[in-house]
Amino acid sequence: TFGVTTPIVAWAGTFVGPFTTAALLYAGAAAAALVLRVLKGRSDAPLRRGDWSRVVAVAVVGGAIAPTLLAWGLQRSGPTIGSLLLNLEAVFTVLLARAFFHEPIGSRVAFAVLAMAAGGAALTVDAWQDASWGLLGILAVAAATAAWATDNTLTRPLAERDPLEVIVGKGSIGAVVTTIAAISVGEPWPAGWAIGVLLACGAPGYGIRLRLHLA
Repeated sequence: TFGVTTPIVAWAGTFVGPFTTAALLYAGAAAAALVLRVLKGRSDAPLRRGDWSRVVAVAVVGGAIAPTLLAWGLQRSGPTIGSLLLNLEAVFTVLLARAFFHEPIGSRVAFAVLAMAAGGAALTVDAWQDASWGLLGILAVAAATAAWATDNTLTRPLAERDPLEVIVGKGSIGAVVTTIAAISVGEPWPAGWAIGVLLACGAPGYGIRLRLHLA
């Protein structure tokens, strides 16, 4: 869902600012999670007061910084290259899991990490040779994947909590932060169809996707 919605996000966000795009994506994610949470009823593992500092951290890193970088980068690198570069999130996540949680890296995982890293490097090298690709856009998308990998690392201690509550908190805070940023820099209000498309992309690509990830 994350990769499939990326070209659509690039298309719908062509005339939308990066902060606004990020806000709409995570507003859609929060709305979808909220609906599922209401339908689910009582939670057996609700968020606790001590969890909220971590929720705020993942909201800022993964719900504000990362999608803003992605939206900005997609407009300069193109949707195809941007979608391919999203594989780097797995690379950064594995490295952070090793560094902070001492998770083992077997030969197959190591080969996969090297293959994905080599693919990202090849795309970056080719950007120097093709004027139609924006190197800064490619670097921005790569930075977004690093931010989401950091988000994954910060989210791990929340895996025992109700994932829908985590998504509602993360999505809501991320949407508010990026909305404030969009207003502060004077980004124009997007067209109605773009709002609808980006909200619709946020629900599966950033909401349900995270629900499955935390499960």
